[in-house]
Amino acid sequence: MKTLFTTTLFLFSIIVTAQTDQRIYDIIDAVSSERIETDIKKLAGFGTRHTLSDTISETRGIGAARRWIKSEFDNISKSCNNCLEVFYQKDLVKKGANQRIVKDVMVVNVVAIQRGTKYPNRFIMMSGDIDSRITDPTNFTDDAPGANDNATGMAGAIEAARVLSKYKFENSIIYVGLSGEEQGLFGGKGLANFAKTKNWEIIGVMNNDMIGNIKGVDGVIDNRTFRIFSEPTNLTDDQKTVERRRFYGGEVDGISRQLARYIHKTTKTYMPEMNPMMVYRLDRFGRGGHHRPFNDAGFAGIRIMEAHENYTQQHQDIRKENGIKYGDVVEHVNFKYAAKLTAVNAINMASIGWAPPAPTEVKIGGIVEPSVKFRWKKSNDSNIKGYKIYWRDTTSPTWDHSRFVGSVDNFILNGIVIDNYFFGISTVGKNGHESPVVFPSGIFRK
Repeated sequence: MKTLFTTTLFLFSIIVTAQTDQRIYDIIDAVSSERIETDIKKLAGFGTRHTLSDTISETRGIGAARRWIKSEFDNISKSCNNCLEVFYQKDLVKKGANQRIVKDVMVVNVVAIQRGTKYPNRFIMMSGDIDSRITDPTNFTDDAPGANDNATGMAGAIEAARVLSKYKFENSIIYVGLSGEEQGLFGGKGLANFAKTKNWEIIGVMNNDMIGNIKGVDGVIDNRTFRIFSEPTNLTDDQKTVERRRFYGGEVDGISRQLARYIHKTTKTYMPEMNPMMVYRLDRFGRGGHHRPFNDAGFAGIRIMEAHENYTQQHQDIRKENGIKYGDVVEHVNFKYAAKLTAVNAINMASIGWAPPAPTEVKIGGIVEPSVKFRWKKSNDSNIKGYKIYWRDTTSPTWDHSRFVGSVDNFILNGIVIDNYFFGISTVGKNGHESPVVFPSGIFRK
């Protein structure tokens, strides 16, 4: 009986270790709603952070805001033995680039990089937006506190840096404040182009835009649900790849969608009280966010945001009409909810930061056979435990079945008919963390 109990306990220990990491719970606990509240109030206190607003004042305008953000990243870096590379990334946008650019403006992003110990050129990124606006998108002088849109996302990125800078990761992490979002996603475009010129390998971009409102215009109050917006396929795929999907599938299996599934799974594992809602769309209906320029450049990018928006507090002049208070002011922000969504970002960046590289050259076979065959390029990373095959019903939004197959470069999944499921493969590290799932990019018939 003692031997049976010992064996059972050992097996239970293996299962738990493979599914959870105590450090992730520590990260959740370390995220402070009080610090986030302080930062949101500070950002809203700059009066306006409109992209075309004052850059000289020390107390008002986007210039003062971005200098303060950089100083916060600098202070975080000092506290972790200069573990962050903090810098401005900027591009000149000329008057007339669109109707909202009414004068020449330097769009300036604030970037903080925490370099990975093993893969310094592989990045997972969390972004928030620096800029704000009111009803008239060209009004760069009147008050536009932008407390929820998007001081919450910016404060979240700063707080994530505070928490995660206490750890070391194999992959690099980027915390960034992007400018020019309200004028046409110019900050994201600039940084995406910068990433390509530097040959950065971006694993994923987690764009946070409005993560602090729990009282929706629809009357719903919800402090646990949040949305993950993701595009179904990769915009940079060639025509041959597009045509191949008609026969082999992949219409909802692009790299951004796999990132969304990863976030959903990690959140449900470590924060089961939260309700991540995957939305199969680039963004809200007819709208867009700062993950889009990264998608356009061929990178995986998703948007994390509140589930229930209140349009009386978005892009509104501050006023009161018919008993309704309009304007994006601090009193409407729920700081504990913003902290929860910041924790969602932090644990996913940590999990990816500790994960090995995803498998490459993933191919699938098994046409008119009673089994599914897989081949992939095996990594020589000594920290890799092996690979895991995932599959799901073709109508399921999540990877529902899996099998760990060890440190191999091919496998036959017997008894599973290729016609009835979609499949993917992830890499599993010895620490239990996994890469995002990779959908097969080729087929074989032998």
